[in-house]
Amino acid sequence: MHIIDYAIFVVYMLAMLGVGVYFFNKNKTAEDFYVSGRNMSSWHIGLSVVATDVGGGFSIGLGGLGFTMGISGSWMLFTGLLGAWLSAVFLIPKVSALGHKYKFFTFPQIFDHFYNAKVALLAGIISAIGYIGFTSSQVLAGAKLASATIEGLNLQTALIVMGLIAVIYTAIGGLKAVIYTDTIQWLVLIGGLVFIGIPVAYNAVGGYDAIKATLSPEYLSLTNVKWYQILNWSITIIPIWFVGMTLYQRIYASKGEKEAKKAWLIAGVFEWPIMAFMGVILGMLAKVAATKGMFDGITDAATMDSEMGLPILLATILPVGLMGLMLSSYFSAILSTADSCLMAASGNIVTDIIAKFSKKELSHKKELRLSQMVTLIVGFLAILIASQMQNVLELMLYSYAFMVSGLFVPVIGALFWKKSHPIAAFWSMLFGGATTILLIVTENKLPLGLKLPEHLDANLYGISVSLILFITISLYHNNKKDRQNGIQTN
Repeated sequence: MHIIDYAIFVVYMLAMLGVGVYFFNKNKTAEDFYVSGRNMSSWHIGLSVVATDVGGGFSIGLGGLGFTMGISGSWMLFTGLLGAWLSAVFLIPKVSALGHKYKFFTFPQIFDHFYNAKVALLAGIISAIGYIGFTSSQVLAGAKLASATIEGLNLQTALIVMGLIAVIYTAIGGLKAVIYTDTIQWLVLIGGLVFIGIPVAYNAVGGYDAIKATLSPEYLSLTNVKWYQILNWSITIIPIWFVGMTLYQRIYASKGEKEAKKAWLIAGVFEWPIMAFMGVILGMLAKVAATKGMFDGITDAATMDSEMGLPILLATILPVGLMGLMLSSYFSAILSTADSCLMAASGNIVTDIIAKFSKKELSHKKELRLSQMVTLIVGFLAILIASQMQNVLELMLYSYAFMVSGLFVPVIGALFWKKSHPIAAFWSMLFGGATTILLIVTENKLPLGLKLPEHLDANLYGISVSLILFITISLYHNNKKDRQNGIQTN
């Protein structure tokens, strides 16, 4: 990179830190820190949601899908569109009113309201673990991008630099800083893709004729996807819209139900087709460039890390000045997700875990400082986890799967089934999440040499276990209660 590119990138990063410092002085209470005073508009919330959900991990991950399977990889974010719109119709009308009435900060507080404190505590632990992993995936995405585009920067050093930037401005600025920087970051990303990344890459590889001549026909087809891939994406991504702490925070931060629903509709459209196709198209262009031998030191496109194709493409084709702008665009996407996930994990730990064991109520100032300190600690832990992983999309989907398999069934039951029981919620969360983690670790292998189908996601089995336990235990306790009431009546 040229000194001009470095200057552009450094100025951009300092600007993001500046936003955090500005809102540091605006935050007076934990309510300001976690739900930005509950007065955000639909456009700010909507752009923040899509920036968080698509973000850097999915941007780099979509590039990897485009590199390996072409435009069919865009179907992954179609499930995001479905999740956004389904939650706008069914979830927001119930959650928005509760959040504003009871001044909720976090997602697990819903469990405390419908079940009990024990269930809410377990939900907080599951959500915190999932979002720490998700934050790690974003830091890893940023490190991959930085190490591929900045000469002499290795992956571990990039992890530390990227992580510190995200952690510091999030810890000092809170959710309002996150939402405003998300809006800026998403606009920078979309501008970078539309006006720089795609047109420059398209011309550099030789246009449509070169794409068609280099790639096999299935790369340009929307049917180059297996049914089980769409099923696996669906059962992992659609439910996250019903259990994602970052999303509940934004529902609470909206002025009301109407603004939140509008924000979710905005986010859905931007997820698919806009961001989905942009991401996979750039990945396809990276595959063309790699196959044509445009990358220094890489002679075989089939053996290279597919998620590194997009960063290397940008470093190869972009001229002085534009490289700095495009790098800033992608770092925008990465930071916009990392900061939100960091806020989510911090909120879970402070509100849903520490507060449960605290014997005395903290003052607003002490609660705010505790929130900022926990955010810093969680951020450092996320950097440590990221240093042990290799694949961004895999780490993201593992984190999603753990949260979904543990939390999805109980929250749907709480909101829509009157027979839901706290004991059922607790055990379905525990065994649903544990089943998914166990199958991921053992690669779908069971005791006695049994093995589940590899092409079906472990999350499918985790949700199934959770659902069976939830329904069975709830019905048992409801029937037991009916019998006891019958005996008392007689």
